[in-house]
Amino acid sequence: MKAIIYCRVSTTKETQETSLKRQEEELIQLAKQHQFDVTMIIKEQASGYDLERDGILQLLEEIKNQQVKAVLIQDETRLGRGNAKIALLHVILKEGIKLYSISHNGELLLSESDSMVLQIVGMVEEYQRKLHNIKIKRGMIRAVNQGFKPEKNLTNLGENSGREKIEVPIEEIVRLRKNKLTFSEIAATLRGFGYNISKATVHRRYQEYIEKLEM
Repeated sequence: MKAIIYCRVSTTKETQETSLKRQEEELIQLAKQHQFDVTMIIKEQASGYDLERDGILQLLEEIKNQQVKAVLIQDETRLGRGNAKIALLHVILKEGIKLYSISHNGELLLSESDSMVLQIVGMVEEYQRKLHNIKIKRGMIRAVNQGFKPEKNLTNLGENSGREKIEVPIEEIVRLRKNKLTFSEIAATLRGFGYNISKATVHRRYQEYIEKLEM
């Protein structure tokens, strides 16, 4: 099983460098004990409360590699402290990555409080997804009721229907805006009809249209 070793100390003091080296050596031994194939060793000296760390960002990028199955750490506080720790645990575990720690001499066992918080975060994410889908559905129904006819604009229906729509119908953006849909609702509606567009793009295209009218 392929794994990544992550080591962190909080400051750049010389005494901390010794701790960093010790973490690395102990984690290499843990990897050997569990027969992991270590593909990368990441070491950094930074505060655990800070999410903007080169090492942790590199780790989050690397775990997207489907071959990486585990991350080895001294303990969960090496990932981060406070809210940063919870956020990072959530992201890593959601990727299906197993965490192994020296403190547990094997797979990391989360505290009851951390497990409860992560369950709450997971439920919140699920309801956010449901609300997002409801918003798209509501926007689509509202747009159609206001006269939006997507079949006139979705030029790559049929055999090319799986491809993303690059062109965005500005006339529909303008009309939906006149019907008092928000830019967010317009973007969600158009995405529901197959257009790959963000709220920012809708706003920008609308502003460009208004500027042209004022010229």
